[in-house]
Order: sequence, then C-alpha cells, then structure tokens
Amino acid sequence: MSGTSTRSFRTLFISDVHLGSKGAKADYLIDFLRHHEAESIFLVGDIVDGWRLRRSWHWPQTHNDVVQKLLRQARKGTAITYIAGNHDEFARMFQGVHFGGIVVADRAIHEAADGKRFLVIHGDQFDAVVQNARWLAYLGDFAYDAAMATNRLVARFRRTFGMPYWSFSSWAKVKVKKAVNFIGAFQDVLTEEARRSEVDGVICGHIHHPAIENFDGIQYINTGDWVENCTAVAENFDGTFVILRWPHVLAGQLVNEPFVPMVVDQRVDKAA
Repeated sequence: MSGTSTRSFRTLFISDVHLGSKGAKADYLIDFLRHHEAESIFLVGDIVDGWRLRRSWHWPQTHNDVVQKLLRQARKGTAITYIAGNHDEFARMFQGVHFGGIVVADRAIHEAADGKRFLVIHGDQFDAVVQNARWLAYLGDFAYDAAMATNRLVARFRRTFGMPYWSFSSWAKVKVKKAVNFIGAFQDVLTEEARRSEVDGVICGHIHHPAIENFDGIQYINTGDWVENCTAVAENFDGTFVILRWPHVLAGQLVNEPFVPMVVDQRVDKAA
C-alpha cells in the first residue's frame, strides 16, 4: 500500500467498529484511516463493544492501534466527536468530556458545507428491543456472534482462493423478510426524529446496513459498520455524501469501485 495517495474529505463518519469483539475488522479500519483523512471525524457509536468485553476480555494489539491512530489524529488537529451507542453506553456518562482531544456526546448536529444540518446519532434510542427488552437484545447478540463465526469461516475460505472479502451475514440479513422490515422501520423512525429535530437529515449507525436515501425531503444516511460491511460515510467539500468501503485491505489493493448499498425500496407489511 506504500505510495498510495491519501484521500481528503471534509468529514468522515464511522460507526459500529465493535473493538473488543472477535468480529471487529480492526486491521481494515487502520488501513482505511491511514489512507483517508478529514477535517473532522464523527465516531457514531458502538466503537468499543462493552457488552462482549464484560463477557470475556478480547483486546488484541490491532484494537489498541485503532485507538492510538484516532488519538494521534486528534492531536494533529482533527476534530473528533464520539457519539455513544448501546454497546458503549458507558460513554454516555461522560457527555461533554474531552479525552485526548476527543469529545463525547449522545447526539450532535452537523452542519454540512452546503449549509444543510444533520442530526448525528447512533440510533439505538429508537430500537424498541434495546430499550424495552434488554434480555432479548442480549440474546440477539449471542445469535449475532454465531453469524460472525460463520462469516469468519467464509472469509477464510475466500481468502484461501484469492477471492475478495464478502459478508455472509450482511447478505443473509437482507434476504430475511423480518430483517428487511426492521431496517425499513428503523429508517422511518430515524427520519421522523430528524423531522422533529428540524434538520435536513440524519446520520446514524446501529443496524449495520449502509445506505444513503431520501425520504420525503429528509436525507437518511447510515454509516454501516466495520464488522460486516467495512464501510464509512464521507462528506465531500461541496457538502455531498458518499459511502466508502474497504473490503480488499488485506489483498493490498486500493479499491476505487463504487459501493452500491441495497435500497429497501418497499416496506414489508408488519402483519405479514
């Protein structure tokens, strides 16, 4: 990767890294940060996976390297805001506190270069399971771990045969009706929250489904994650937003092919 130029953006939005979990693609993210820079960075929740760390400690050097890389960028002048999520909800106790130049918040308003205003929030506050049935959320977390184990087997097989990274769990998610219905409902409720907040759009994470869509004049942007999709959202200097992906890091290739997220073009009937 040496000799590859760095790409500059006005703002980068990264979420759902899940440091502390075996599924975190920390090495991918390190390489992404090495070749992408921005005036400001929003970490949109679930950067550290406190749920899994409470069950068993897993913190390899690459996870520490991600933290150090972000702290170095903050020291060099990058404005970094850490938005707390449900897996790192402990951070909500430190709203307004600066850690090494990184400020912690529960939500923020970002003004883009074209003057449009965006609510930046993780999104778990609008997930009924997380808020009202925490035990079910924990059970789902165990099921997600099983899906990630399958992901690792698929990834190892594809790497053996020289094939690029591909997320089995992400593919399966969009093939299941209930999952598609949940994604659609999540988009709806976040869009409504943006409308109530009197902003032009919302930038969130939580559901590991990258997307840039427009719903009745409100822009919905989801950053994706660094467990399944390895995606981030970037704001260009003209105020436009793009999804960036980084699935070929270990192959040593700087990939410029566009990422085309799956668009949930219709809502599944909740009664079906």
